[in-house]
Amino acid sequence: MFGIGMPELVVVLAIVMIVCGTNKIPQMMEGMGKGIRSFEKGVSEKEELTATKAIEADPKKS
Repeated sequence: MFGIGMPELVVVLAIVMIVCGTNKIPQMMEGMGKGIRSFEKGVSEKEELTATKAIEADPKKS
């Protein structure tokens, strides 16, 4: 995983907790989750749009 081991992850987590505080971490994770869901939704919509355009361009294939 990018050359990062467990000790490094623990150090990073500790730094994040010190800088942000334990109260902000759930809010940050919620924001990241929403961002990831939004990204995945956008990607799937683009794939659907591309598939729809391909079908419309060549209706004989379907």
